[in-house]
Amino acid sequence: MNVSEELIRQIVTKVIQAAAAEKQEQGFEKVVDPSGIIGIKTSTVKCEPFEQEGVYLKDVVTLEEAPRMGCGVMELDHTSFEWTLTYDEYDYVIDGTLEIEIDGRVITGKPGDIIYIPKGSHIHFQTPDKTRYVYFVYPANWSELA
Repeated sequence: MNVSEELIRQIVTKVIQAAAAEKQEQGFEKVVDPSGIIGIKTSTVKCEPFEQEGVYLKDVVTLEEAPRMGCGVMELDHTSFEWTLTYDEYDYVIDGTLEIEIDGRVITGKPGDIIYIPKGSHIHFQTPDKTRYVYFVYPANWSELA
């Protein structure tokens, strides 16, 4: 079977256009390998407003891609909000200062730090500055458990 150079060019162009359209649709750079491995450029993730002013987030994997664990990026801008977790969560601080207040005590995370919050915790997320962090949740369908 002979495959023309023009046909190869058309196929490559369509693949590149499809990847660009997917990137634009999700709003960040993500590579999903056929093996299931996913690579995400967190610096490209654009968070969207959440439930109150100063709180923004973006889930970066779908339940189809990662049915057991969820992941996203959250930004807090000089704010705090109360939350009860119906899931386990790890937070990895990228920028700023993340404070988790529970029972009058504060656990503080700076860039590079990881904070674990167990399921059932009633907390206040708070930050004295603009903070960006990655959250990892188990189970993945955290927003459906509330």
